[in-house]
Amino acid sequence: MVAGEKVLQMIGISPLTAKKIKRFRSIRRGYWSLVVFALLVFLSLFAELLVNNRAIVVSYNGRLYFPTYGNMIPGSVFGLDYEYETNYRQLAKKFRAEQDGNWIVMPPVPYGPYENDLSAGRYPPTPPSFSQKHYLGTDTSGRDVLARLVYGFRTAILFSLALLAITYVTGIIIGCAMGYWGGLFDLLLQRIIEVWSNIPVLYVIIIISSLLVPSFVILLVIMACFGWVSRTWIMRTVTYKEREREYVLAARALGASDLRIVLSHIIPNTVSIIITFVPFSIAEGIIALTSLDYLGFGLPPPTPSWGELLHQGWTNMDAWWIVCSVVVALVLTLTLVTFIGEAIREAFDPKMHTTYE
Repeated sequence: MVAGEKVLQMIGISPLTAKKIKRFRSIRRGYWSLVVFALLVFLSLFAELLVNNRAIVVSYNGRLYFPTYGNMIPGSVFGLDYEYETNYRQLAKKFRAEQDGNWIVMPPVPYGPYENDLSAGRYPPTPPSFSQKHYLGTDTSGRDVLARLVYGFRTAILFSLALLAITYVTGIIIGCAMGYWGGLFDLLLQRIIEVWSNIPVLYVIIIISSLLVPSFVILLVIMACFGWVSRTWIMRTVTYKEREREYVLAARALGASDLRIVLSHIIPNTVSIIITFVPFSIAEGIIALTSLDYLGFGLPPPTPSWGELLHQGWTNMDAWWIVCSVVVALVLTLTLVTFIGEAIREAFDPKMHTTYE
């Protein structure tokens, strides 16, 4: 037995699940897509260390400062003649000119997602410039496109994951209840869900957006209220099938409660079906938020958003770097998620036992 299988058994993963994981790893395209996607998500969670107008470390007169995750530090602390927040790019130039032992470490992209960098004699948007460290140029407000992309990616991922958690928990609970108890309870919920699913989600968002400013939480609640329906139908179908299996009948004969049967037997045996839809649900969340932001019904400006950048690119076709950056980022992200979803579906499909080289 290889070391990886021993580790999986030590953390309580069954041999059958371990076999599925091994099969997933054999699908190289999906496995490496998962590695790259996980790395991108991890880096986005610490985006302030990579893309930020605040310094990571400042050494001034023998004392270290860490502005990135700390409070605002006025310029007077570093010998500058103002009390508002320090401009660390200017401070870096000052330290290099003085050469008196003070130093500063800036992020690779020294611009924040909300910062307007307006150059004298140039009207935004400006094209990519390595000398100015605007690697993907600026948008129509003079904000760094790369900074907006990175923070917009983090917003989209957090929104998708939160939406995924809420809709899956709701859909699994309601779907299992409908499939397990059936009868009048199932018929009543079917009629309610059919009516509920016919409500136009976009119109609801438009109405709410006209009454108040949509926030991250408000959009999440609205999307979650309608996103659980498809998960419910899936869980209802598989629960209907599993409740007639011999192991469920045996558990019921031994006196197991309905809650224990559902939690300990039915859900664990349907987890492969649940997992296969997870990557595609993440893609749906990213597309939904991007679409709403593009139409102007999403997150309020100046929140970093891929949809808002797409809208800028559409209204300013001469600024090709804006739309190209967003399209490439969207295609890359959705391609990775699609490859992951296909590999998971292939690996967890009990009818498929092909090993990919």
